[in-house]
Amino acid sequence: MKNRSGFPPPEAKFPRAAGRGVLLLITLVLLVAGGAEAAQTLHTTTASVVAGLKPIGALDNATNLHFSLSLPLRNRPALTNLLQTLYDPASRNFHRFLTPAEFARQFGPSESDYQALGDFVRSNGLEVTGTHPNRTLLEGRGGVAAIEKAFHVHMGLFRHPTEARNFYAPESEPAADLNVPLLGVEGLDNYAAPRPCNEHVALSKAPGVRFQAGSGLAGTYIGGDFRAAYTPGVSLAGSNQSVGLLEFDGYDAGDISQYEATAGEAGVALTNVLLDAFDGSPQSEDGQLEVSLDIEMTVSMAPGLASVIVYEGEIAEDILNRMATDDLANQLSCSWTWGYADEAMEQIYLQFAAQGQSMFQASGDGGAYVGAIASPADAPNITVVGGTTLTTTGPAGAWVSETTWSWFSSGLGPAASGGGVSTAYPIPTWQRGLNLSKSQGSATMRNIPDVAGIADNVLVYSDGSSWYVGGTSCATPMWAALTSLINQAQAANGQPPVGFLNPALYALGQSTNDAATFHDITTGNNTNTASPTEFYAVPGYDLCTGWGTPTGSNTISALTTPAGSLHISPASGFIAAGPMGGPFAPATLMLTLSNSGAAALNWAAASTAPWLSAPAAGAISPDAATTVSVGLSSVASTLAAGAYNASVWWTNLSAQTAQEQRFTLEVLPQQAPVIVSQPRNQVV
Repeated sequence: MKNRSGFPPPEAKFPRAAGRGVLLLITLVLLVAGGAEAAQTLHTTTASVVAGLKPIGALDNATNLHFSLSLPLRNRPALTNLLQTLYDPASRNFHRFLTPAEFARQFGPSESDYQALGDFVRSNGLEVTGTHPNRTLLEGRGGVAAIEKAFHVHMGLFRHPTEARNFYAPESEPAADLNVPLLGVEGLDNYAAPRPCNEHVALSKAPGVRFQAGSGLAGTYIGGDFRAAYTPGVSLAGSNQSVGLLEFDGYDAGDISQYEATAGEAGVALTNVLLDAFDGSPQSEDGQLEVSLDIEMTVSMAPGLASVIVYEGEIAEDILNRMATDDLANQLSCSWTWGYADEAMEQIYLQFAAQGQSMFQASGDGGAYVGAIASPADAPNITVVGGTTLTTTGPAGAWVSETTWSWFSSGLGPAASGGGVSTAYPIPTWQRGLNLSKSQGSATMRNIPDVAGIADNVLVYSDGSSWYVGGTSCATPMWAALTSLINQAQAANGQPPVGFLNPALYALGQSTNDAATFHDITTGNNTNTASPTEFYAVPGYDLCTGWGTPTGSNTISALTTPAGSLHISPASGFIAAGPMGGPFAPATLMLTLSNSGAAALNWAAASTAPWLSAPAAGAISPDAATTVSVGLSSVASTLAAGAYNASVWWTNLSAQTAQEQRFTLEVLPQQAPVIVSQPRNQVV
């Protein structure tokens, strides 16, 4: 079956880990005579970094480290096939998402393997601090001596080669005495620290020439300005929906209250989920501002949310997996990069998609990427968001224009909308077929970003101060909040959440409705000193802002499934052929019409040619299906030789939507009979 969704096939390769202790298995478990356990050798690119460095000391034995061990999913081919049908609009399985319990039952590691993993941790004097119901991750903690013994390493201290700090890491590749295959262990080094995707200065020091006509201090954008620009006239506000935010720092709830009061908003309930023994206290100015920014952008775009769930921790996989197994938010956002990617992370993104959760990731603020993209901004199974500079008519005013966000081009600093070509992931199916010649994109590797939003002139309250902020961190939670409006509409239609958006976004971008669905950003660039000629905004998709920014009700309507959705299988018609007068083959096509909605629907069909016969009309009960046929009529046998094309239009009368199904008839000329002459008998 063709992979229409863009999910990687089971044999797809994943990038090697790059820092912060992501250790990927490179040799499978070797069983020695008698069934005894043999050490699995694990590999990390951090080892290649420290190989060229001289340790400046050993990590203090009194240090306790939090770590996370990961196991591979089972039945990966079945998961890939499932995801294809979940995101194929022609499939009756379209958007029939799994619950976390169903996902664990079908694809989670076995109970026995998970038990063996826990036994390994405890038998080495380490503590199990957290388990996950999908059994893919196990959290632990232990002292340096116990970790060194368990993983056969020596933990050293090193001077960071590019940053003004020290870091700790194993001095050699770890190994684990375990007869259960591991994906890896994360948390044994802090080489690559998480970075927030924002640029900010105190409002008093901000360059006034950058301010547009927002409602905030000094003309910055705040609160209702975002809805006025991107969702004008839309009453949806995220009712009964939640947004989940991935964070590596804490925040002060007083800052959020001040923001909401200044913006004139009623306020949204905040729920904190703390992991990895993190206590929620703000740790740095940059990190705290990122958390505040994410919350404030979310509540501005979706002021009617039931809650914003703030997931805070130290290890990316732990946070992501908790977001998946909780499954409390249909829309998720991450405005951080952390410099490495691994298969454990990709597994979680696949679970998001299988459960109908939409995950958005900031593309970064360094402009055009040269070489590797900052992970996880090039991951194929999430929606990556770039940045723009927005102009409106005034406070709470209408959208006027947007250009690619770039402080580098305007001389304000090196920051710009992150975009480029992945060096690790092949191009997904939904991104194939694009004309990338003008945008300088790749026809073989993943291109980013997918979409964009405001990344300039944004007002944020954090640490008791007001800040002038730019960065793709602004746009990313905004898209998550926008998706909560879409899912509110979905729920009102009796439909499930929209889930992973990229298959639908790229289908819309390549359709005739592109101009109505997105503000196509065609000006500006994200060039920098390392990439002076790439990339420039062009009509259509580009590596500055993807497809562009939302156009309010048009975007929402385009991504919303009507009540009582009609699915037709197979989606394509037949190509029939035969001689003049017939017979023709095939002469009929059996079709299954299904209704995935919670309400009954009425349908009608009409053929555009008399030689093609279609059923007239019918009704389908909720979550039911019916079988009909389309076939050649008697008119087909009267046609002269030639090729004939026709369509059947299927109309969902309940939702007032229509689908076209095309058919072809090839009538071949009659062949004249062949006469074989015989010589007459001759009399001699």
